[in-house]
This record gives sequence, structure tokens and C-alpha cells, in this order.
Amino acid sequence: MSDFAGVLATLRRIRGISPFFALEVGRPRDAGWRSGDELSDDVVLRGALAAIGERYRSGEARVSASLFFLSYTARLLCPTVAAHAVGGVVPDIRPGNVWWRYGSDGLRVRIAEPGSGVGIVESLTPVVAAIRAVVPVARGLLWGNAASSIGGALRTVARSGVASVDDCLSLGTRLLDEPPLTGSGVFVPFPGEVVFRRNSCCLYYRLDGGGTCGDCPLSPR
Repeated sequence: MSDFAGVLATLRRIRGISPFFALEVGRPRDAGWRSGDELSDDVVLRGALAAIGERYRSGEARVSASLFFLSYTARLLCPTVAAHAVGGVVPDIRPGNVWWRYGSDGLRVRIAEPGSGVGIVESLTPVVAAIRAVVPVARGLLWGNAASSIGGALRTVARSGVASVDDCLSLGTRLLDEPPLTGSGVFVPFPGEVVFRRNSCCLYYRLDGGGTCGDCPLSPR
């Protein structure tokens, strides 16, 4: 089986887990999509963050930046982590192979080609750098968002039954052992479940009506 065929077969296998695991492939045909490389364009990225701020009625740029990256990692890492867990393949989610769009339905992503990629850290590092170039948001917070997406993905994969809890925990431990994900959170022992607790906060609680997430280190509010 070719590299493309193997990645496509795995993506098809996991897409039914939940909508966050359905990663579309190919150049988008409808308008509004941008190449992942455009994330390094200050004007484009500021526009997306401004739209998030308006949607959530937040005047804090760092909150909008955090929410953008949290959505970006959730949409990309859920299928990526699941593909790794069930098929041992890692789709290419480097910016040059990603298309994204932020609109009334939130952030959507897709990949251009179904080839194998590199590690999660290498894939996300340019995006973290691009965000921090326009907003003074903590680096550890952003990588904590990525870790949260990894933990959430593994929890859902384990619950779906397509991979065992032990295998998911083993994979999660390996993924979070790579700097700068190291120290971003811990897997909490719990029978029959994947439970992750991050060491930073995504700032969602700072939104009007917002609260703390299930893996947040802050006291529930």
C-alpha cells in the first residue's frame, strides 16, 4: 500500500469517531479558505483573531490567540493522534499542507495531500511562532493547548474502542515527552479511562459566561 493510500485508509477508519476526527483532504473548492503558510502573514492572522474576539465579545488579544490555537490543534490533532493510535501513521499537518478558514461555523481545517508528515512539535512550531509574533501570549499556554488537544483526543479514542486505554496512555506519554510539550500536563490514573490534567490555563474562563475546562489546573469556576 502506498503512503497516500495508507494515510487515506486510516483517516477513513477514524472519521466516524466524532466530527473532530473527520479530516478532509484536497484543495477546497469553496471560497474563504487560506493556506497554512498565510498564518505567518500578520494581517491575515490578526484578522482571524479579531473575528474571534468579536464573536466571543473579548477585548483581550491573548484570549483570542489562545482560542484560535486551541481550535486549530483540536481540529488537526484529534485525527492526527487517532491515526497514530490506530494505524501508526502520522498525516502531514505542517502549515504548507494545511488549509484553514474561520467563519460563522468557527475554525475549519483540512489537508492538501494525504501524505505522511513529521512530529507534532515540528508541525506546530511555526504556528506557535506566528501567533506569538502578533500577540504576547505565553508560549507555555499555547503548547498547553496542544497538550490538551492530545489528551482529549486520546480520551475519545479510548472511549470509542478503536484503541485500548493502555495503548492510548503509552502513546500520550511518548508524545508529551518531547520538548516543549514536556511538563505541559500529566495523565491521571483512573480505571478504564484516559484522564489528562494540563499545567496551564487556556484563558477560556476570561470570557463573559466562560468557565474552566475539564482538564484545567484552576479550581472550577
